[in-house]
Amino acid sequence: MATETVTRTDQDIQSDVLDELTWEPRVRPHEIGVSVSEGVVTLSGRVDSYAKKWAAERAAHRVTRVRAVANDLTVQLPGGAERADPDIAAAVGHALEWDAFVPVEQVQATVSGGWVTLHGDVEWEYQRRAAERSVSRLAGVRGVSNGLTVRPATRPDTSDLARRIVDALARNRATEAERVTVRVHGDTVLLSGLVHSMPERAEVERVAWSAPGIREVQNRIAVAPALR
Repeated sequence: MATETVTRTDQDIQSDVLDELTWEPRVRPHEIGVSVSEGVVTLSGRVDSYAKKWAAERAAHRVTRVRAVANDLTVQLPGGAERADPDIAAAVGHALEWDAFVPVEQVQATVSGGWVTLHGDVEWEYQRRAAERSVSRLAGVRGVSNGLTVRPATRPDTSDLARRIVDALARNRATEAERVTVRVHGDTVLLSGLVHSMPERAEVERVAWSAPGIREVQNRIAVAPALR
């Protein structure tokens, strides 16, 4: 009976993910295959831009009861969308320069075969993510490897940092702070507990990364969609 229940739940999740992809105007759902096993969604097929691959992954994460997403989509650029690496590199440079959240002087980019690799040091995780987001939407990009390292300019005050992170979670409507355990060891935050969804799990991690002086966040939170 338990196996039948899991199978049924996976079928429901698959249907919901397909519906969400249909509702996502940035992708073409007929290009994307969806399979689900014990709440883990696998996306397969081909899309014509890295931005669509990213958008499909985000759409799958939005669905309730999804525990994780394996994005096996392949980016196959149409003939007219091909860009030479020097052109992509120039576009990447301009995109980083125009993003107010990216400390462009600290970020370097390498392009090979349409694949962009970012490297360098930034002070905050939001800067690391902003850099990846800026270049992932560019035409001709086949993929992005974010090799940026977070190196805070100051050391964290660990005396009450765990409590301050919990307080920040309590102020956030997107999550239930009492279900999350926060520990701080030096400049590393360790998260554990249970949440309802992948977006909630990501939001908890974002809040933890907002703490000053943090170099690493280890997110060990489990997703339990049936949690009440």
